[in-house]
Order: sequence, then structure tokens, then C-alpha cells
Amino acid sequence: MNILIVDDHPMTVSGYIESLSLAKLLPQPLMLYKAYTCEEAFQKSREALSLELAIIDYGLPAYETENLHSGSDVAIMIRQQHPNCKIVMITAHTEILLVYGILKSVQPDGLLLKNEITPENLPLIVQQILIGNPFQSSGARHIIREIWKKDLLVDDVNREILLYLSKGYKIKKIETVLSLSISAIQRRISMMKDAFDVKEDSSLVEEAFLNGFL
Repeated sequence: MNILIVDDHPMTVSGYIESLSLAKLLPQPLMLYKAYTCEEAFQKSREALSLELAIIDYGLPAYETENLHSGSDVAIMIRQQHPNCKIVMITAHTEILLVYGILKSVQPDGLLLKNEITPENLPLIVQQILIGNPFQSSGARHIIREIWKKDLLVDDVNREILLYLSKGYKIKKIETVLSLSISAIQRRISMMKDAFDVKEDSSLVEEAFLNGFL
């Protein structure tokens, strides 16, 4: 299988290559391409007859000629040239809007914070992605959840549902008050529970209070 690894730190690329080469979990033989800039990634993507996986760092030297300014741009370019290629995005940045921007623009199969990668877990993560299981590292999930909270609770209807839940209203009564179907209310509540990482309605209300949304 053909894998492209793109990072502007040669030692990091070497580490990823060693980790994947030593693993017995991945389809053999492995053909590992490496690139350190957007331009080199563009060239390697063109050279490869096919790519099954690309591991791409967000922060890369730009290639202005092809309007490639970041790892996100490289990922989108690779998707265009190799539609079946699985994309793993890696970033050392933890700014909420930047990580969320990667998620929205690239929709990667894997999204990892660089400090969470180890020689041991990288092959396991790649194995899961190759069999079709999307993966987000715990740090990436935490950042994305913070955005989801804000997005979901800017919505007036969601805030109303939370308010009524905090007053002890049952979903049947909320249906009457808000003129929404039970399924629509349940779907909104489920999304908010996912964002706050809770299972119970009472826990959702408590977290909304703690985070200043009620």
C-alpha cells in the first residue's frame, strides 16, 4: 500500500515512517513517500500512481504557485487526485477555531493533536482508519466539543429546550409548548448530550448551567 507522510520536520517524518514500517498491522508491502513542504507534497501526489493513506501536518511551507498554503490545502488537493485516499490530519495547534476549521474544510478520516501521537498508537490508529473507522484523538475531540457547545447553544430553540428541561418539563409537554415533534426534540437533546459528553437529561442541564448557558 502507498502512504504519503507530510511534515516540515524531517525527524517527525522519520519517526512516523519507522513506526509504520515496524508495525505488522498494516497491509504489506508498504511504499512510504515523504514530503516536507506543500510543493513537495504536490509533486509526490502527482508521482504516485495511487495513494491509500496520507498523513499530513497542518503547518507546512506554502506553495503559492498552486495556492497551497497549509496542510488542509494539501489534503484537499490529494483528495482530488486520489479520491479513495484516507486522510489523517495532524496539528500541533490547539486553537479551537483552527482545529474546527480543519475538520470542516477537510473532513479528514483522522484528526490528531501532534502531542498525542506515539510510536505505539500511530499504527493502531492508522489500522482503524484504513478499515473505515474515523478517528479523533481525545484532545481533538475535546476542542471540537467546545465548538459544538457554542454552535448548538447559539440556537434559540435549543436554549428553550434546555430551559424547559431545567424546569422539569417532560418531552411531551415541551412538544406542546414549542410546536416541535417529539423526534425533533429528542434529536436536538441527543446532539447536545454528545456535545457535553453526558448521558442523562439532568446531567445535560447541569453542564449547561456550569458552562454559563442557562
